Amino acid sequence: MNLKPSHRLVYAACFALISSVNAADFIKPTPWSSLVTNDIQRFLPTDEVRPLLAGEDEFISLYRQSMAASQRGIVLIIPDWQHLPTNNAGINFLRKQLNEIGYATLAMTMPDIDWHPADMAMPESSEDAEESTTQSDEQTAPATPAQAQQAPHFVTGAPNISEAVLDDYKLKLIARFNALYNSAMDEGGNIIVVAQGASAGLLIEHYASFPNNELNAFISLGSYLPNSIRNQHLNATLSTISPPLLDIFYSEGNPDTLQSVKDRKRWVRKHAKYDYRQRELFGVPSEPEQHERLLKEVDGFLRRLF
Repeated sequence: MNLKPSHRLVYAACFALISSVNAADFIKPTPWSSLVTNDIQRFLPTDEVRPLLAGEDEFISLYRQSMAASQRGIVLIIPDWQHLPTNNAGINFLRKQLNEIGYATLAMTMPDIDWHPADMAMPESSEDAEESTTQSDEQTAPATPAQAQQAPHFVTGAPNISEAVLDDYKLKLIARFNALYNSAMDEGGNIIVVAQGASAGLLIEHYASFPNNELNAFISLGSYLPNSIRNQHLNATLSTISPPLLDIFYSEGNPDTLQSVKDRKRWVRKHAKYDYRQRELFGVPSEPEQHERLLKEVDGFLRRLF
């Protein structure tokens, strides 16, 4: 094939470009937590953003001061794993509205999950695969605080997350939680935890081991563990923690939580945990009506304590 000199140059450039692409090293995607940090620093008021350090891990927390005449305490807000502290499942509503009834709030951004290949397996059935694909498409939207409130970042197709993944995440979660707790100590007054989903389940496990940091109350929003054995043990574990516990679940919430409701009451009676309260909210966690009732349940529980 006879080519003009100009065409030869173009072909040579194309081949060189293809060779350089094939030889390039694999570039890892930007960690989810970094995207969240960048978005929060860009979109939220700077006076709310507080960098904290958990060992060598720097992360972002969101602080809002109490707007009541007298402060009743500080609430540490822990979202579900790889959810934003501005998520629309009740967390962001509490983060803002608790300020109006006398509480400062300090919300935490979540660490990354180190997934194992087995934990990323997709469902076998075609219906589950189609549903999981739809969820994946929705969950890969830009992680701005406004856009990423509705869905978690990770794929939920696998029915059982391995204990190795949970334990690794738990270590990072507790490290950040301890940094958040130490920061809250400067506020004085009562310290309350509001934790959501799998993060709540892991923190309940943590407080069953009676750590040194003490809480005045623990509020669980749809707590569960995405491992069938660990989740079954969670029902007994939550009845042994020392802080008073408000256990809130949604009628349209996580199936693992809904299946555990009756068993939790059985263990609470067995261990005589008299400061345990269980409340059901009807509908889905993102409904504004449920946000209002959630606040009333939390406020009522805390007013009975102090």
